[in-house]
Amino acid sequence: MKVTVERSTLLKSLGHVHRVVERRNTIPILSNLLLSASENGLRLKATDLDIEVVETIPAEAAEPGATTVPAHTLYDIVRKLPDGAQVSLETTGDSGLVLRSGRSRFQLQTLPESDFPDITAGEMAHRFVLPAGELKRLIDKTQFAISTEETRYYLNGIYLHTIDVDGRPVLRAVATDGHRLARVDTAAPQGSVGMPGVIVPRKAVAEIQKLLEDGESEVAVELSGSKIRIATASVVLTSKLIDGTFPDYQRVIPSGNDKRLTVDKGDFAASVDRVSTISSERGRAVKLSMADGRMTLSVTNPDSGSATEEIEVDYEASPLDIGFNARYLMDIAAQLDGDTALLKLADPGSPTVIQDREGASALYVLMPMRV
Repeated sequence: MKVTVERSTLLKSLGHVHRVVERRNTIPILSNLLLSASENGLRLKATDLDIEVVETIPAEAAEPGATTVPAHTLYDIVRKLPDGAQVSLETTGDSGLVLRSGRSRFQLQTLPESDFPDITAGEMAHRFVLPAGELKRLIDKTQFAISTEETRYYLNGIYLHTIDVDGRPVLRAVATDGHRLARVDTAAPQGSVGMPGVIVPRKAVAEIQKLLEDGESEVAVELSGSKIRIATASVVLTSKLIDGTFPDYQRVIPSGNDKRLTVDKGDFAASVDRVSTISSERGRAVKLSMADGRMTLSVTNPDSGSATEEIEVDYEASPLDIGFNARYLMDIAAQLDGDTALLKLADPGSPTVIQDREGASALYVLMPMRV
């Protein structure tokens, strides 16, 4: 194999694929990238046996061929090369790869490409295309609520499914960790209706999110019962799904919360941030006391003191005191699009619904804390 490629193009592609490769591997081949040169360009492929990322980039292939090289080493070398440099990759007879760029020359150990695993086999039953911005929105606004508790593994991802809302189909993303829940809808793309409900694992969610940062216009999604594939113009990511049943999230979204409070989102988040400075790292509870047209936020920490702050709100129901985790409140406030936050409350022991406005496509549920 002998191929020449532009340093910036190679670096951008390595940035996409090398993240999938774990730093520590018991199987040596999984530390490597598969490089394949042909007249179509240079194809880079990485996997950790759960996720596989493939990208093809423009390159001049003098001799077609394939080999595998250590992913993180190659990434670090290319990252340190000067901008605008040309990179030449050539295999040698003694299971090595020589990388040349300007006056630099590196010799890397390789492993045979025939050992490289392939996880993409199998038919994908459902396929649909949607704007990349919409998929990014579904992920961005729900990702923070994914559980990190390994015992409830079925919560370690985003539940993606289609559902009928008021007679129109929507594609919905849901994530929860038992303390808070995020639910975001977008119009169901053609071909998505009838797809199986799937749980996309946390690592795959993070990789998809980074792929979509490049401002792609459209993205193709393919699904089977056990895998999901996301394809942009140049990158294809395939991931195994979490094999489990997502709980019935509809049950925990309260519909009878009759106390409505509207507050300026920026003022509210800043106030929560200020008073929570006093709270203990472990507890982080902030107490909200609502009465006619005002909310008092207070935190008491026996070790360091107390803090209170009052802000104006639109609230006409009976007075109510309720406690929340300050970090969770700020996380949700950061996801709201508008200038205001709408809180629908019931009592100090019941979950609260938070949206930017009535009927918004994003809805958040937060469990209260004892304060």
